[in-house]
Amino acid sequence: MNNSLSNNYNQDTIAAIATPAGSGAIAMIRISGKNSLETAFRCFRPANKNIRIGNIQSHRLYFGEIVADNKILDEVLLSYFKAPHSYTGEDAVEISCHGSLYIQQALLQALLQAGARLARPGEFTLRAFMNGKMDLTQAEAVADLIASESKAAHQLAMQQMRGGFSEKIRALRKQLVHFASLLELELDFSEEDVEFADRRDFMALLNEMQAELSRLIESFKMGNVLKKGIPVAIIGKPNVGKSTLLNAILNEEKALVSDIPGTTRDAIEDTITLEGYSFRFIDTAGLRPSDDLVEKMGIEKTKDKIEQARLILYVCDISNMNKKNMEKLLEEYKSYIHHKDKHFILVANKIDQLEEVPGHLKELLELETVFVSAKRKENIHLLAETLVNHVKNDRFDENILVSNSRHYEALVRTQEAIQAVKQGFNTNLPADLIAIDLRQALYHLGTITGEVTTDEILGNIFSQFCIGK
Repeated sequence: MNNSLSNNYNQDTIAAIATPAGSGAIAMIRISGKNSLETAFRCFRPANKNIRIGNIQSHRLYFGEIVADNKILDEVLLSYFKAPHSYTGEDAVEISCHGSLYIQQALLQALLQAGARLARPGEFTLRAFMNGKMDLTQAEAVADLIASESKAAHQLAMQQMRGGFSEKIRALRKQLVHFASLLELELDFSEEDVEFADRRDFMALLNEMQAELSRLIESFKMGNVLKKGIPVAIIGKPNVGKSTLLNAILNEEKALVSDIPGTTRDAIEDTITLEGYSFRFIDTAGLRPSDDLVEKMGIEKTKDKIEQARLILYVCDISNMNKKNMEKLLEEYKSYIHHKDKHFILVANKIDQLEEVPGHLKELLELETVFVSAKRKENIHLLAETLVNHVKNDRFDENILVSNSRHYEALVRTQEAIQAVKQGFNTNLPADLIAIDLRQALYHLGTITGEVTTDEILGNIFSQFCIGK
């Protein structure tokens, strides 16, 4: 535990509004700290006259009034959580009041005048971390859980809060600590030329760790998109119905639709949730040679969006397709398939303009193709099912899915440090130089769970929380 942060944060009694801004039926004020109950009772008047601060029981609800300047502010419910059986691990009080903005602010001001101070962003969760109620990955999962807007993002946050990822990191670090201690022991007996750490066992462990770290690092691709929304780029030639398709998927007029080629000059984005997965659809400028400076800039941005996307919908006008331009389309389509981590789906649009299906369309069956009429919203549900199935078919173990960029960066640095240790052994570097790289690997692993922390790391993490959490 960082002593400076511990001393700075844990001495005061803090208070904050825990519910979102705005009016509602009820709101909740949180108080935490060793004087939280005393602070609350300077404002709280129990309805039952026999209730005193000395006979309040933990995890019970008490009805009463909040009084300030001899005026009743509201009728409330007060609950007390005695340390260490609270969210923060210290004495805590929660007061449920009516959701009026005036009442919330008046009640909070009364508590501040009674001796509490306003909580900093994330301070309740920071105290939970400081008091050992959760590790750093679980604390970060709290913020992810609050911010989750889809079933997939919610599941990721819940898995991390349960500690599956933390256990994996701690197991890796424990193995490394064992060999690091043996290597340090060799340094203490360097004059006697003894080996406590078997080099073959050590190299085997390093290889196993690198393989596990590689799996975790690779899982970030999926974890990050599930957390933030799976990016789907809609690309194709001008005037094939890309914007109409976006509007049909979103079921609203999000993008401007026109018969004039090149109408879409900039990428248009919006998000929709399908079967619990969040998809970020990006309608891009049409791909074609152009002398128009603005349109050329839009086409360059389209190429950037293709790089960012995990799923790509390649839209074509099937009503205007003959064998020659079919072959040209297939050639253009295949030029994008070298992206191994992307899924390409050909969207054959404007089927409403076909009297019959031409025979040469069977060549499309070589590709994953969905036939739609964006204008009439025909088969849009089939396209949605195809997108969801692609996500479901991506195999991953949710218990070890990395979705946090800070964790990803720490894992990459750990991997680099372990590679340096291996190179040191292979080139017969002195043990003291190898030990430096080994300590770096331990340090980076420790920063993930909070076994190694600095004020800067904690400040950056908890400053992103809302004040009441």
